[in-house]
Amino acid sequence: MSTDDLASPEPHPVDVVVIGAGQAGLSAAYYLRKFGIEPESGFVVLDHASGPGGAWQFRWPSLTLSTVNGVHDLPGMSFAETTGTDAEQVPASVAVPHYFELYEKQFELPVHRPVHTRVVCPREERLRIETDHGVFAARGLINATGTWERPFIPHYRGAESFRGRQLHTKDYRTAAEFEGKHVVVVGGGISAVQLLDEISRVTTTTWVTRREPEFRDEPFTPDIGRAAVAMVEDRVRRGLPPGSVVSVTGLPVTPAIRAARERGVMNRLPMFSEILPNGVKWADGTVIDADVILWCTGFRSSLDHLAPLHLRGPGGGIPMTGRLATQVEADPRVHLVGYGPSSSTIGANRAGQAAARELTSYLGIGE
Repeated sequence: MSTDDLASPEPHPVDVVVIGAGQAGLSAAYYLRKFGIEPESGFVVLDHASGPGGAWQFRWPSLTLSTVNGVHDLPGMSFAETTGTDAEQVPASVAVPHYFELYEKQFELPVHRPVHTRVVCPREERLRIETDHGVFAARGLINATGTWERPFIPHYRGAESFRGRQLHTKDYRTAAEFEGKHVVVVGGGISAVQLLDEISRVTTTTWVTRREPEFRDEPFTPDIGRAAVAMVEDRVRRGLPPGSVVSVTGLPVTPAIRAARERGVMNRLPMFSEILPNGVKWADGTVIDADVILWCTGFRSSLDHLAPLHLRGPGGGIPMTGRLATQVEADPRVHLVGYGPSSSTIGANRAGQAAARELTSYLGIGE
């Protein structure tokens, strides 16, 4: 079935639709095939992007394989097999999409793109999935839409009056465009400190966060990772919005961070209270002039298309169940991967396997 074939006015019946072809979506698709679900007739993968790579294809060019936090192998194929020996300086936005493309071809995954999923509605025993390339009638859904499409920028008084430039991590390309301008970097995550370090090499910066960042000098261990995932999993099982993994694991102290400390650019200030036309202002009256505000304030899950399913609970999140908390409690036909505890690349693989196994068992399909 080609993407053009989806344009039929009649719904395409299929057992499972996977929405999203990033790490989590491809992992789920791999395991659906492994568990005996036929591509196209049994399941399809719908991806809104024009090419393979998930969110990786949109990352800033300076994020190379030597600076990226980590690229975890997809099941069945090693990332290292596809990169070559001199890959350290290759942009992640090039290397990872190349890997994903080879992966889709190797396992003959039925990925259709670009297909934008508009809405998912309940229709008796099936889910009606409406897209810009037709409608699907699915018995089950694995949603792997991630967060890249929903950058979060908190509102501060006076934001609309700022005469300089405001942008989000998603919009960042290169530090060179900020030369000669004072940049306020907002956020306490890994991306914030990476971009702060990079920008501070070419111009002056101010770093602000809501909470005092916690740095981790000791190596990242499996126990630390498991503890972080367990805390986030507990939240989603109770129907609360997923928390930040970094708030549990802390920020790794890399050689680049140590060098940035020595240059004096890691002096964090508390969050400002107001944005002025030419800068930012704190509650005590302190003002710093600024030309740019870079919001490294994270993302929210891209789940608006699921609104008609009424999955959210009173806690503001989506109550989850299942072995790895991928199954939606309110509708067991729906699994969310790349959400909550499975938002890391390692967690996404495990979640894809768990979701595929639990959903095929629930629907009574496959081997």
